[in-house]
Amino acid sequence: MAKIKHIAIRTMDVDKTVAFYKDVFELKQVGRGLNGIYLSDGHINLAILKYQPEKNQEPTKIGVDHLGFMVEDVDGTLAKLSALGGKALTDRIHLTPTDPSTPQSYFEIRCMGPDDQVVDVSGSGWVGTD
Repeated sequence: MAKIKHIAIRTMDVDKTVAFYKDVFELKQVGRGLNGIYLSDGHINLAILKYQPEKNQEPTKIGVDHLGFMVEDVDGTLAKLSALGGKALTDRIHLTPTDPSTPQSYFEIRCMGPDDQVVDVSGSGWVGTD
């Protein structure tokens, strides 16, 4: 069974949004990337990403940007996704972690569901998750 392990939120004010989730829900900071900060409750990685309209980001909205699913069988999951109207948007990305606190999954594939919701598929998960 796939597990939701990653949710990304786009915001105009990363620091304010991070403070909200840390103060209200006691999430811990587990990493920092070029465009945001990564929080976790130990089970799910929550990315708070800077909205940058000048880069013509898709989607062009504030709020939930994408979901990430950790799966046991990446290729099987991609086959099912394709059969049900979804599609892979990227090739598999193989990342070699240089620092365990680096906010990344070790490989992932960005996909689009039939409802135009972006989903990431990973066999290894995200930083800060079990």
